[in-house]
Amino acid sequence: MTRLAVAGATGLVGRNMLQTLDRKNIPYDELVLFSSARSAGTEIEFQGKTYTVQELTDEAASEHFDYVLMSAGGSTSAHFSPIFEQAGAIVIDNSSQWRMTDGIDLIVPEVNEPVLDRQIIANPNCSTIQSVVPLKVLQEAYGLQRVAYTTYQAVSGSGVKGKEDLAEGANGREPQAYPHPIYNNVLPHIDIFLEDGYTKEEQKMIDETRKILHDDHLKVTATCVRVPVQDSHSVHMSVTLNNEATVESIQSLFEKDNRVVLIDNPEKNEYPLAIHSTGKDEIFVGRIRRDESLDNTFHVWCTSDNLLKGAALNAVQILEQVKSLKGVK
Repeated sequence: MTRLAVAGATGLVGRNMLQTLDRKNIPYDELVLFSSARSAGTEIEFQGKTYTVQELTDEAASEHFDYVLMSAGGSTSAHFSPIFEQAGAIVIDNSSQWRMTDGIDLIVPEVNEPVLDRQIIANPNCSTIQSVVPLKVLQEAYGLQRVAYTTYQAVSGSGVKGKEDLAEGANGREPQAYPHPIYNNVLPHIDIFLEDGYTKEEQKMIDETRKILHDDHLKVTATCVRVPVQDSHSVHMSVTLNNEATVESIQSLFEKDNRVVLIDNPEKNEYPLAIHSTGKDEIFVGRIRRDESLDNTFHVWCTSDNLLKGAALNAVQILEQVKSLKGVK
């Protein structure tokens, strides 16, 4: 009997997790939904059944679950994930709490597999997830020397308040999620600033890329930007390769690899767009071109739905991966 829990079930990502479980027909025998005390008692219709969301408490987390999808924030995960783990669950956590912890797997199923030294698995940052998949394709074929990211991140990455800031900003309402208006604006600032001038979001992408690709010496830098877009993140990557490549060879590589979808036909104005990524599982790549100012360096544009592949879908894919590794159907 498989017991599955979703913690943070009333949030944007939590609801997308439920939709993804349904869409991918993930089998389980019992499903329990958890939230904070504030949202406990909410009723959610799922697969023809009405679930009453329970408050996540120490006692509830001490019950036996086989798998827990955790999307309840870093401090909540820091407290409750070890309790679930101690009671026998494999916890797949969507927060940043465990990503760089030694012994905790940081997983994108198209790129790497968990070894399960601990029974907590970390879901990477949304922009990192969509970026490391095409980078893995390039790494396998050519090797990587350096990656420079610039992200263009949608407001849904900030949850409901971010979406409200964009919607209500048109009416002149002061922002609730951001330090400045996001409506008709661009903010070169995601998460807190660190002492070196980088933001925590930028440092996440740098550290997580190295960990997922198993390359501590890879040179990585990032600038993370919030843009007035509802859903789907876009990422520009400047990638320096170890071995010689051409635009045509990279396009051919992406075209043949089922981990990404190539859209790269500039003559017809065809390239990946955020509005085309929204609601889709795929990671789209395009605008492949050589950087003439650096040796063996190429530009890659990438879009993906940050609530799906960037969060809920990746977590459910990890669940499928773990069950497969354990031989569980």
